Amino acid sequence: MLRVLVLGSILFIVLFLAPAALRAVLYWRAPAFDWRGADRSATGLLPAARLHSDAAVRVFAARTVSWRGIVAVHSWIVLKDRDAARYDRYDLTAWGDPIRLNGFDPDGRWFGQAPDTVFAADGDAAEALIPRMRAAIQAYRWRNVGDYRAWPGPNSNTFVQTVLAAVPESGAVLPPTAIGKDFPVDGAILGPAPSRTGFRLSFGGYVGLTLAWVEGFELNVLGGVIGLDFRRPGLKLPAVGRVGV
Repeated sequence: MLRVLVLGSILFIVLFLAPAALRAVLYWRAPAFDWRGADRSATGLLPAARLHSDAAVRVFAARTVSWRGIVAVHSWIVLKDRDAARYDRYDLTAWGDPIRLNGFDPDGRWFGQAPDTVFAADGDAAEALIPRMRAAIQAYRWRNVGDYRAWPGPNSNTFVQTVLAAVPESGAVLPPTAIGKDFPVDGAILGPAPSRTGFRLSFGGYVGLTLAWVEGFELNVLGGVIGLDFRRPGLKLPAVGRVGV
């Protein structure tokens, strides 16, 4: 029994620390750059709004600024009503207006880092989601100056996760590198998972456990997530993200 516990502890340490160590090495070996002048231009992940008459919902995530990008991403939401002339991008940031509307290109690089598409819906599917997502944005609790905390939350990923929880049928899941997504905005220790297909246990976002069909199995330790994806078989690793199908 003791041998099993020792081997399990070693495996946990390797899975938890090795990905972060690898990312750290890659970061320190990369050329230095000034984040204040970093590229924030559009990436082409979205067509021009005038060419896309359908309603649209997107959730993007990109590695965050400076050394924090070793382990974490910044996520944001993009909404467009049918026949609208523009996309509306919503970010929660630590500076300026906490919920920033159209402060950056909808599919823009996040201080030089190109985003990945976390979730996409168009047409009727998007139209069904948008009203509740806008309502959740307006009702977001931690929207005042001084509320933002990079770790363990509430931060940009807490904001996006809260909005996604308002539309659980979307099946959208933030990546394991979205540190802050497990911060309990209502203060509850035990409650439903954001997808409503299981439960989440969280002690202030510092340590927690999620077990649900959509989210899979996720063990949160100090913001880092180790887990398994059941729906689309894969492994969730701190710093690296999701690896699998």
